[in-house]
Amino acid sequence: MKFPFSSLWVIMIIILVSTSCSNTDEISCEGTFFGRPIAQTGMSADKCKPVCECSDFSSKLFTLSELEKLKEWRLTTPFELLTDNPYNDPVPPSSPAVCAVVVDTLETKAYHLESFPDATTAMNAGAYVTHYDKCGVCSTLEDLAVYAGNLDIGADVKECGLRNLNAPFEELVACIEALGFTKPCAQIWAYNVKHTQKKCIQECLKNDPYNLKNGELSPCLACDEKYSGPVFKAVAGRTRRNTGIASSICRKCEEVQPVDHNYPE
Repeated sequence: MKFPFSSLWVIMIIILVSTSCSNTDEISCEGTFFGRPIAQTGMSADKCKPVCECSDFSSKLFTLSELEKLKEWRLTTPFELLTDNPYNDPVPPSSPAVCAVVVDTLETKAYHLESFPDATTAMNAGAYVTHYDKCGVCSTLEDLAVYAGNLDIGADVKECGLRNLNAPFEELVACIEALGFTKPCAQIWAYNVKHTQKKCIQECLKNDPYNLKNGELSPCLACDEKYSGPVFKAVAGRTRRNTGIASSICRKCEEVQPVDHNYPE
């Protein structure tokens, strides 16, 4: 079948336009960073933002009122205290999951936490996704209020570690708990601090910016991520990345999970 010369031009234009549209519709996450930079971050606000355009996700900025409302919720089955150092055991196995809030009684703000295989299953069950990955000791809404309300919580935890370098372990836990964490969550943070001090002391003696100019983590944070991160994530459950909370540490957008945090009132 032969096309007139003019028809061939029309076909080529249509192909070019459709190809151009499909390319602009796909925004890559590569090279984009998620966070709320401060002076210690080492990256500027134009390179690291609380928005990931590749996934059309913006980190929720909680108001003081919303943070207080998170603290009003009461977990019906609180987590037990950690009785042993989880860093003495192998890293617990992981599998795709989300942790969700299941409301028991809205009038009294009573709830429990439950792990679901995915966000759709959780929402179909009437639950509210609070972070990706399985629930852990930091999955509570009380702990979420700390993550969301303190942009540089890692620095405060590190300060607790320095002030209690040679103190009994329980004093370190008490210092971290005073930041607002529940005690089981404060415990895993404390174990993380001690393990990082053991594995990364040389890397963390310097006061380097959190991120290098290319966005990669500082030697201290990279060491902590490698040696302490896997156990912390498995036991804590909640991290800032899997909770969709932008912090003073810039993370690659492909590492961030989108969570809306719209809980009932």
